[in-house]
Amino acid sequence: MKHPKIVVMGVSGSGKSLVGQRLGEQLGVPFFDADDYHSRSNVEKMANGIPLTDADREGWLTDLADLIRQQDGLVLACSALKQVYRDQLRSGDPALQFVYLKGSFDTIWSRHAQRKDHYFNGQSMLESQFQSLEEPGPEEAIIVDIAQTPEQVLKLCLQRLEAST
Repeated sequence: MKHPKIVVMGVSGSGKSLVGQRLGEQLGVPFFDADDYHSRSNVEKMANGIPLTDADREGWLTDLADLIRQQDGLVLACSALKQVYRDQLRSGDPALQFVYLKGSFDTIWSRHAQRKDHYFNGQSMLESQFQSLEEPGPEEAIIVDIAQTPEQVLKLCLQRLEAST
């Protein structure tokens, strides 16, 4: 795979950052975390348990599409919960590939409970993400079940990405 552009997507706590970082290392492309591109007001809202609106995300998604456009290759960890968000990201590169880290609420909530010092706050915020989630189908994304170790998830991601090229 030459200079892939990949978004690792899913709800908060699905392992996007961990898997995305390792995927970038394996593929030899830079890793970016979309959370690092949120405005201060978005971070404050989330830290206070207030879900972001589509309007809150608009400038953020535009910035991420620009990042995708500017990079020769990358792995980006981004929730990309809705089809319209994925379409906006894809405006940065129509060949953008999505890897969806899929897990149950219970699995992901148990992982959240172990996190320290993360601005994403509360069970209601995770519930809100699940309510907003428009799951991509296999025609849009590589779907990987996260009910296994991060190493197994990474291996599956790499195998399925290789098979899709």
